[in-house]
Amino acid sequence: MCEGGPPWRVKEFRFADGQEAHEGDERRPELVVLIPEVLNSQYGMYVWPCAVVLAQYLWFHRRMLPGKRILEIGAGVSLPGIVAAKCGAEVTLSDAEELPQSLKNCQRSCELNNLLGVHIIGLTWGQISPNLLSLPQVDIILASDVFFDPEDFEDVISTVYFLMKKNPHAQFWTTYQVRSSDWSIEALLYKWKLKDIHVPLQSFNADKEQLASSLLPGRHTIEMMIISLAGASPT
Repeated sequence: MCEGGPPWRVKEFRFADGQEAHEGDERRPELVVLIPEVLNSQYGMYVWPCAVVLAQYLWFHRRMLPGKRILEIGAGVSLPGIVAAKCGAEVTLSDAEELPQSLKNCQRSCELNNLLGVHIIGLTWGQISPNLLSLPQVDIILASDVFFDPEDFEDVISTVYFLMKKNPHAQFWTTYQVRSSDWSIEALLYKWKLKDIHVPLQSFNADKEQLASSLLPGRHTIEMMIISLAGASPT
């Protein structure tokens, strides 16, 4: 498909209880999500393995999402945020202000899934912008594969810290792909007075090579953690 910009295609993801469909079982909960992928490498707007794993976590915990105020940062194709919105959360999608094509793709994802109440804003990591300052309260911050380039790590964490100082009980749910044993955010978490909890993939049925009727995450090593203020009480 093409609308005066780079061509794009629609990819379907099906989230369901259990890992295999049972023939004749029409009561099995299922969620279908349509995601547009831009077919141009310069934009990098594809569904990456981390996004499917984080979306699976949201689907697994969908009963706690209705009414939650959720912000996805670095949303790109927005799979986790779209899943959260379709499960009843109040969602805001964000990506870098200087990447209007990414923000357009967030909008396209909402339109494909008939989500009219999702807000889309430009937020650039590491910058205290008017959009960041005017954000309403949030309960959960989402991000998948934002720890891709070590040069961005502190910008991401400083943005999360700013949001958590305004929302002390908020949590940051994030997935990342292990690309180098030398890369770590532990020192930065300590510097910014944050703590993390590792979430085993098997605890939410994500320890598979194929999730949501897709070929992702494949054989990539994906980790998930929940980050909060070091002094915050567990919820």
